[in-house]
Amino acid sequence: MKKLLTAIILAQTLLNASFSGVVVDKKTLLPIKQAIISDAHHSIKSDENGTFNITSDEKIYHIKAYGYKPLTFSADNNETILAIDPINVKALYLTFWGASNNSKTLKRILKIIDETEINAIVMDVKNEYGSTSFLTSFKQANSYGAQKHRTNRNIDKFIQIMKKKGIYTIARIVTFKDELQASHNEHYAIKKVDGKIWRNHDKMAWVDPFDKRAYLYTLEIAKEAAKVGFDEINFDYIRFPAKDGLKLCRENTQKNRIKAIGNFLDLAQKKLRRYGVFISVDTYGNICWAKDDTGIGQTIKSLAKHADYLCPMLYPSGFATGSFSFKYPAQHPYEVIYRSIKHIDNIIDTKRVRPWLQYFKDYTPSRRYYRKREIKEQIRAAKDANTSGWMMWSPSSKYNLEYFN
Repeated sequence: MKKLLTAIILAQTLLNASFSGVVVDKKTLLPIKQAIISDAHHSIKSDENGTFNITSDEKIYHIKAYGYKPLTFSADNNETILAIDPINVKALYLTFWGASNNSKTLKRILKIIDETEINAIVMDVKNEYGSTSFLTSFKQANSYGAQKHRTNRNIDKFIQIMKKKGIYTIARIVTFKDELQASHNEHYAIKKVDGKIWRNHDKMAWVDPFDKRAYLYTLEIAKEAAKVGFDEINFDYIRFPAKDGLKLCRENTQKNRIKAIGNFLDLAQKKLRRYGVFISVDTYGNICWAKDDTGIGQTIKSLAKHADYLCPMLYPSGFATGSFSFKYPAQHPYEVIYRSIKHIDNIIDTKRVRPWLQYFKDYTPSRRYYRKREIKEQIRAAKDANTSGWMMWSPSSKYNLEYFN
């Protein structure tokens, strides 16, 4: 009986264990308020003085604060002042096909990082087809052949290279647009009214954003990216298709759509909490101006409740003639980026906004080439709007080093 009582007391002590500390900026040593401190199961926030006390039976904790790199630490280190690195993310997109450790594309990007202000990479981990760029331990996806066309044969080496160079790593994961998953799970693929699987203009099928099975599938791949050491999970195509007349498992109303996207992100936060990664979401650029969800389940206000960062695709070429009172918005990259971000600063702290910028030829009638001036103007606008940085989208991942000097 005495041994049993001792065991019970010890168990209660462990359950009630706590860790206290102060979160500070590594450069200024100033306290950071509202930093998120987590164990595998719950999160708390630091107060105005950067102090926190987390009650947990675990030893490994994570800290996230907007505008900083994530930090993982052990309570066994007995460090109570926890300094985290500030970062203004300046990222280049790395395609699925360029993700090989030996690719010329990656080598060119690393050279740019070595010689310019670029400090981050957005790498495709799951593409639109549903393929993964490296071999995961997710048996279901592998049984569909998701790993068949993988381009990175040593993801641990890739992450080691990135960390050695101090590069912030972002895993882009296409969410509901997934040909492989949908074609192998017709029961929750989006369908046409006649019951056949619907495919969009590029012949890709989608899974139903109302169905939790689609959530769990994608989040297993997100967990694989978090496990190998990516700093952030970036969900793309985290929306409903912009098309009417499709067959879904629930009534396709704005309220239901917004709730479904929120449910996915809440589950993502829960599933990924133990890895300490940030969660970001890609959106259309017009989300900054829309008064509703534009039929796809995304609004600034709703997404801000669930994600860490919002990444609107503020490509000037994506705005229609007459937008911002310009005949060709693509000829005014600074104004498009700056005005769009400032338009939402009453809804979300712009430090939680990191726009996608345009690194490709204008596809509207102006046919403007985007070269150094246009790239620089977009970057300047993101900086002036006080964002947490930016991400540059080149469909081929080809970039000119001189544009970033």
